[in-house]
Parts: sequence; structure tokens; C-alpha cells
Amino acid sequence: MKPAAPPITRIAFYVRDISKIADFYSKHFGFIQDLSEMPCILRLTSPSGGCYLALLQASKGHKTGQSCIKIIFDVEHIEAFKEKCLRDGLKFGSTHQCDGYAYSNARDPAKNLIQISSRPFKK
Repeated sequence: MKPAAPPITRIAFYVRDISKIADFYSKHFGFIQDLSEMPCILRLTSPSGGCYLALLQASKGHKTGQSCIKIIFDVEHIEAFKEKCLRDGLKFGSTHQCDGYAYSNARDPAKNLIQISSRPFKK
């Protein structure tokens, strides 16, 4: 019998401006800032659970925004969420339809790709 796959507990970002990225995810996605893990790591937890984001200081050698990751947030009403974000200064791209659900992409201030998707809510 195979052991159960380990859960994903965190996603780490190397960023130049930790407070700017923390404010972005707090403002647009409701993450709560927590410095209790380690002094050099800012932990952002979602009030709805799931894995947390760990913000780490990027060194001069890190090439920010060139990662091959995307953070996907489950959002039932894509257009309403996009409108709210736009009022708060975050512009998502075009909304795409795929197999009964919608999604749209944007980037955070560190150029990491983020997506909102209604896939879990597809009927």
C-alpha cells in the first residue's frame, strides 16, 4: 500500500519588497500577516484555510517574476471579483471560458502569476 501523499502546506516566494507583497495579498485576497514563524519569514494565512504563503527576502541574485508557478484562488463569481479588485487597484486580464468554468489571470507586484478560477463551482 502506498503512503498518502503529503499535503501542500506552504508556497514560498522570494521577493524584493516583503511588505508590499504582504499588503497586496492581504488587500485583494484577505490573507492575514503573521511574523510568528521566524523573524526572516512573513507568513500569510488565508482565513478560509489551505496552505499559507511564506514571503522570503530575495537576494540580488534572484530573478524575480521568472518562476514557473501560479497561485490559483477559487472564486465563484469571476466578474464581480474582478470589478472589486479593479476598484482596489488590481487589474485582471480577459476572462476565459473553459469546460463550464471561467478564469482570469493577473500578476502580483513581484510579477508572480496569479489566477482566479470558478472551476470548483462549475455546474
